[in-house]
Amino acid sequence: MVNQYAHLLPPSWKPEVTAWLAEDTPSFDYGGFVVGEAEREAFLFGKGKQPGVLAGSPFFTEVFEQLGCSVEWHLNEGDTFEPVKHVATVRGKARHLLLGERVALNILARCSGIATKSKRILDQARSHGYTGLIAGTRKTTPGFRLVEKYGMLVGGIDPHRHDLSSMIMLKDNHIWSSGSITEAIKQARRVGGFSLLLDVEVRSREEAEEAIEGGADIIMLDNMEGEELISTATELKEKWKGQRKFLFESSGNITEDNLQERVHNAIDILSTSAVHQSVQHIDFSLKLQKPKPESA
Repeated sequence: MVNQYAHLLPPSWKPEVTAWLAEDTPSFDYGGFVVGEAEREAFLFGKGKQPGVLAGSPFFTEVFEQLGCSVEWHLNEGDTFEPVKHVATVRGKARHLLLGERVALNILARCSGIATKSKRILDQARSHGYTGLIAGTRKTTPGFRLVEKYGMLVGGIDPHRHDLSSMIMLKDNHIWSSGSITEAIKQARRVGGFSLLLDVEVRSREEAEEAIEGGADIIMLDNMEGEELISTATELKEKWKGQRKFLFESSGNITEDNLQERVHNAIDILSTSAVHQSVQHIDFSLKLQKPKPESA
């Protein structure tokens, strides 16, 4: 299985897997003592009641490789599968298979859940004729951000900024502390230089105009909904056509249930935490197989 997504991962990700394993077994492995070191096969099954998107295979594989096991994948990263599906086969010593089982399953379950939800929301938006970007948010789990952002990518959406250093975003607290949108933009441009995009959160048409005039790259129309959202974006794009280049982002309480109200192509980006906060995990299980009887 060739996984192009794995090429995105930074050099620092493998030590994170080591830390997860260390956290899960900080002292004696009592269960491992019971099962010993007989060579075994274990089948990974995708379960549950709904189709799922496989995501997180590099992390799953690394868990077992660090324990001296091998993983053979029967699906590609990003494939959608119907449960119950034999997704992979893991081979190694029995105690090592069980040592890595829960860590590997937890990672795969959450990452696949995020990819599945991401793809579902993207497909829903496209079915309504929306051509813009669906993006996640930075409301990720500390220490697990890389896996969650990776899951969004496998699901087909934009992962948005990864951290405070990857894009300048000026929200209400920045603006209030600076005195105005114009002043906040000026200060951010001075230190951020030309290479960082500048995203400014606004709450009204007047604030949007100030952000556009100040030179923001992205105008986040925060918690704007319905006719106000669409008319603000449509009219301001027309007004500033040929004078300023910018994108409109809609954010705040976007879910599958109300997505249709936001999918207007005057909005370039729809960002939502619904693809990763409180997302339903995909159910996987790892079952050790009984050894085949030796032939007489």
